[in-house]
Amino acid sequence: MQQPPAHAASIAAAQACLDAFMAAFNARDVVAFERTFNFPSIRLASNTLAVIEPGYHKPEMFDRGALKDWHHSAWERREVIHAGVDKVHLDTRFTRYRADGSIIGAFDSIYVVTCEDGHWGIKARSSFAP
Repeated sequence: MQQPPAHAASIAAAQACLDAFMAAFNARDVVAFERTFNFPSIRLASNTLAVIEPGYHKPEMFDRGALKDWHHSAWERREVIHAGVDKVHLDTRFTRYRADGSIIGAFDSIYVVTCEDGHWGIKARSSFAP
């Protein structure tokens, strides 16, 4: 009989957080998107560290820069690196797509999802995405 993974409930909660993160991002729902974070949150991408606080994300972020031609994204990989009672580290890869289904790019990332005051949210992420 196979044993359940250690901290299975934490892993399930972290995965559900990432599901909600991607769904809100694809829906361009900034309010729902921000609910997937534990603030302050850190993003390291393009060799730049950003400290993300509530209100950081704006609807216009979907119309410029790296997201200008973007239509939606999808997870390609979400593998648990480490898990504990209140924190899960995940090795991820996501792909960004244009409206016609062509690929903009695929990017490896590390996500740290934490439980703070009963809320599972993204605390930190380091990505090779622009």
